[in-house]
Amino acid sequence: MEVFRVPSGYGQSEIVEKKSRFIGHVWKVENEEQAISHIKDMREQYYDANHNVYCYILKEGGIMRYTDDGEPSGTAGMPALDVFRGQEIYNVCCVVTRYFGGTLLGTGGLVRAYSKTAKLALQNAGISEMRMWTTAMIPCSYGQFERIRREIEKFSGVTEDTDYGAEIVITASFPSENVEPFCARLTEITAGTVTKDSVLITEEAFRPMEIEMPACD
Repeated sequence: MEVFRVPSGYGQSEIVEKKSRFIGHVWKVENEEQAISHIKDMREQYYDANHNVYCYILKEGGIMRYTDDGEPSGTAGMPALDVFRGQEIYNVCCVVTRYFGGTLLGTGGLVRAYSKTAKLALQNAGISEMRMWTTAMIPCSYGQFERIRREIEKFSGVTEDTDYGAEIVITASFPSENVEPFCARLTEITAGTVTKDSVLITEEAFRPMEIEMPACD
């Protein structure tokens, strides 16, 4: 079952190193056009900056792009890119803007500043795991409802809707790998009155689930 990580949303960061100001932005993107659009916007917004360094990684096609934008080779775009490669983040675009403060940071200082700014922006954006989820409609009696609802939670499922009629129909979504074991458990707890054949699968789709990431040093 394929699982990959993406930014949860938009994140921004700012640090100052020896009077140089570094401003980071991270976005979740679906394609190269969106990444290029964000980069263009930042170049226009920070037109007076000394450097607008960018990188992006796309899952589809395995696309990775970066630029040092005038900084010494390997000191800016690649360190930012490595933040996302190290976390195995895809569908991400990052721009780090630098306003030079008059003091040279040296190769090591630049690498640390660009990578820290990118990491802080990613931390503020958050990280989500994209995994396949399955949505199913589960029929049950009123007497079975509470027990089944608890079992849905035990299998990391989310109850999305409940239809109360002659019988109850629960609409729930699960990580796809949990559907088979849930159905097996369903047969067990209902003494065979609700089985896999009773469950109607209505959708399978990738969905994000936010996860925790370590704080930036």
